[in-house]
Amino acid sequence: MPLASDALRAAFAVLAVLVAGGFVAGVHRSAVAGGASRAEARRTTLRWAAAVAGWMAVTGIAAASGRLRFDTMPPTMMLLVVVVFVASFAIGLSRTGDRLALGLPLALLVGFQVFRLPLELLMHRAYEEGVMPVQMSFSGYNFDILTGVLALPVAALLATGQLPLWVARAWNVMGALLLANVLAIALMSTPTPLRMFHNEPANLWVTQAPFVWLPAVLVPAALIGHVVIFRRLGRERS
Repeated sequence: MPLASDALRAAFAVLAVLVAGGFVAGVHRSAVAGGASRAEARRTTLRWAAAVAGWMAVTGIAAASGRLRFDTMPPTMMLLVVVVFVASFAIGLSRTGDRLALGLPLALLVGFQVFRLPLELLMHRAYEEGVMPVQMSFSGYNFDILTGVLALPVAALLATGQLPLWVARAWNVMGALLLANVLAIALMSTPTPLRMFHNEPANLWVTQAPFVWLPAVLVPAALIGHVVIFRRLGRERS
């Protein structure tokens, strides 16, 4: 598999850090909005900041050292994927997820998902550099760029009160389905018994740093975001 350019690696790492930072900032703002004292909000924010930084460090080091693989028994990369899915739903449905749903404006929750636009552009660049299979890009079967493109106008109209909530619900369902689609494509592109796309390269780039932060940071951010928005919309009157 060709090596990714330094520019792609740097841009990917910056995006992952920004998204992680945005999540921590959201935790802080929602804690304050929920009535937490300044000291309590600071402690909660620091705990989440430490957890997120620790998770990024552990996954980054594991990838850089070659410990995340699909050909081990059990496949360590698949174990990471399972942990990510379980943790994402757990966080989205947790007290923290509830605080995010209630403490942040709906427009901000939707607008956060704009990060999927630059992410898809970087993934397309990864395809062009030969490190990611075409089907995981918008030149193939990944249309998740629509989620990021539409997030900004949907968020802007929500902020002005000019958008019916059914449109926000439709956008959130669409985004969740498009996320599920690309995740399925990614799994079917891995060198495992699940593989259905046999073109090269296989989906191995996510085992490398910093691209491991796609499944370890960026996918959870998108997934938690959808769960939280569903929770918020469930409390809104149509």
